[in-house]
Amino acid sequence: MECMATKTYDQYCGIAAALDRVGDRWTLLVLRELSFGECRFTDLRSRLPGIATNLLADRLRSLEEDGLVEQRELPAPAARSVYALTPEGRRVTPVLRALSGFGQAFLPDPVEGAVRPEMVVHGTLAPRLDSRAWPDTSLRVRFALGGSEQWLELEAGRLVRPDTGAPPDLLVAGSAAALMELCRGTARLADLGDRLQVSGSRAARRTFAKVFALVL
Repeated sequence: MECMATKTYDQYCGIAAALDRVGDRWTLLVLRELSFGECRFTDLRSRLPGIATNLLADRLRSLEEDGLVEQRELPAPAARSVYALTPEGRRVTPVLRALSGFGQAFLPDPVEGAVRPEMVVHGTLAPRLDSRAWPDTSLRVRFALGGSEQWLELEAGRLVRPDTGAPPDLLVAGSAAALMELCRGTARLADLGDRLQVSGSRAARRTFAKVFALVL
């Protein structure tokens, strides 16, 4: 008789214990989307092309059972149910950033219109920050990329929840693909022309370049 597969590696190891919870196919990508913010089921379905509806429901159910994801009811006028990371689930964010940084070397050249703004800001730029190297640095950056608004804020060298009601120190505007080229080092800012503009004080520009290891 064939043994049934179990959802555990049954090893006393932190990596094995983590994979027991997030190692299934699509699970990390579901967590990636929720790390960008709350999502409706239909939002997740559209942002994860290729995943079957029943499989997405199964992955969300497992993540809820493990206490990493929760459902929330938004008040009127939205009045809708969304999925969000729990405080325990947010502990996966540094893991996602590390995996993204590792995977950058395997990506092909970016194609205009095919790069999602949140991917390049949170999945490519944010992982470049070495918080240990900039313990006294604070910076608030607004990104206006392809009609989408994203923010990053550093406080004492660490990424924090951005205060989007406060004015940014720097505005990065243009295309997500152009920002990806800048991050990958295949183009300098001067080469990108109108495709990417960085506006702010000289000090803010220098800080932005230093903490994210960019050549402006």
